[in-house]
Amino acid sequence: MGGGIFPKKKNALTEIFQVKKPIIGMVHLKPLPGSPRYKGESINEIIEFALEDVRRLEAGGVDGLQIENAWDLPFPKPEDFGFETVAAMTAVGVEISKITKLPLGVNCLANAVIPAIAIAKASQAKWVRSNQWVNAYIANEGFVEGASAKAMRYKARLFGDDIKILADVHVKHGSHAIVADRSLAEQTRDNEFFDADVLIATGNRTGDETSLDEILGIKESTSLPVIIGSGMTEQNAAKILSVADGAIVGSFLKENGNWWEPVDVDKVKRFMEQVYTLR
Repeated sequence: MGGGIFPKKKNALTEIFQVKKPIIGMVHLKPLPGSPRYKGESINEIIEFALEDVRRLEAGGVDGLQIENAWDLPFPKPEDFGFETVAAMTAVGVEISKITKLPLGVNCLANAVIPAIAIAKASQAKWVRSNQWVNAYIANEGFVEGASAKAMRYKARLFGDDIKILADVHVKHGSHAIVADRSLAEQTRDNEFFDADVLIATGNRTGDETSLDEILGIKESTSLPVIIGSGMTEQNAAKILSVADGAIVGSFLKENGNWWEPVDVDKVKRFMEQVYTLR
């Protein structure tokens, strides 16, 4: 059900992927320059680790890729996101675009949407993920506000109409008590009103299964496609994809189910074989 706020948009998932229920595989980048765990490794080492994950994800049959500075814990607030991180992620993104035709997206933690748009523009990425697009929440990083107003103006200045916004409705790793007096339906409509292209439903933390109630609650209040952002496995794929329009999958596709380990290509193949039967 649409919110009746603006004319209905074209389906951004269909525009980007041209398949039903696309699966986006995560490329979790090694510690980048400027982060606490970075120990002086060359950018070529960081790039090669990412490219190997890309090769494995593509061999396994995923429909898209998303890079993320996952190792840069503790994550800074958006205003503290470093120029060196933007430079490193751009270098990785450009090299990825050279070896694959899979659509690429960018997530800059935490909620650094404007840097993500800059990286996307330079690396020809098709979307950015925003963990908080409207309103605000209390994150591990502190008080984090919605990025939409500044981000959309920045995107317009870069002539970035081709860069889509994938926005979390209830981002993981945070408290939403600030907006607890507003229903899930209202918060969903807020994201659509502030021009998101795709909405994301998630669990409470990395690897947590996303509940069907959360997915359905969002879908019932929007005309936008809704994907899940955490907790997809081979075991729950049929249940979740019966209602969701796609998924971002990270931990499950890695060796031993750990997000920091390399992609397990055999797990990707088994997972995608199941997805194909659900389309």
